[in-house]
Amino acid sequence: MNASTEKTPPGPGRAARTQDGPRGAGRGGGLRHLAMMALLLIGPPGPEVLGGRSPRPNRVPAAVDEEGEGIVVGAGPLTVDVYLDFLCPFCRLFEQTTGPVLERLVAQDLIEVVYHPMGFLDELSTTRYSSRASAASGCASDAGGFVEYAHALFAAQPPEGGPGLSDDELIALGEQVGLREPGFAECVRNATYLDWATYVTERALKRGVAATPTVLVQGLPVPANPRPILNAVAALTA
Repeated sequence: MNASTEKTPPGPGRAARTQDGPRGAGRGGGLRHLAMMALLLIGPPGPEVLGGRSPRPNRVPAAVDEEGEGIVVGAGPLTVDVYLDFLCPFCRLFEQTTGPVLERLVAQDLIEVVYHPMGFLDELSTTRYSSRASAASGCASDAGGFVEYAHALFAAQPPEGGPGLSDDELIALGEQVGLREPGFAECVRNATYLDWATYVTERALKRGVAATPTVLVQGLPVPANPRPILNAVAALTA
């Protein structure tokens, strides 16, 4: 994928825009090359990251990481962070092209994937759909079906500029992937993890994430395409 959705931190009148995504990032240069990319793409950590922390919500989904800001899938020695938005068209393309690669690396016990579902594009819907979908994915994590539900959300991705999917439609998607327990529907209707979606987004922005999808391998940014991710994992496990 050669494009991503980029956005400045939320503010009055700000809107999302698109730009060409980073290219290249082959195996050559190994760790030093990846570290240089980290400084170029997101810069050094700010004081908010090195020191203070955003308040953690009282309730977070099952299977979150230590910071409570991402859903962990897998248990491999390398961590791949994926920052996404369920309304982002390029995230949908990422899911289609790179999702199977990540699933394979997880199955091979090479990586764990930490998914950070952001409310990055809330301004591009009339109902804060990005955050509502993020919150619903937290409900799916409670039910043990985050990955399957994320697939379904991208497959049913609504167009930008409208209301997005209703709560009933979000619940129906869960039922399609086996999330039929009453607790899932109740969690979606009550917007149980809406504050968590805000927390995930704020933490991502403080970390310098300025586009979706954004991918980090062991904290180092790589282009959100299969080959660069595979090259980065290979370089770090060589």
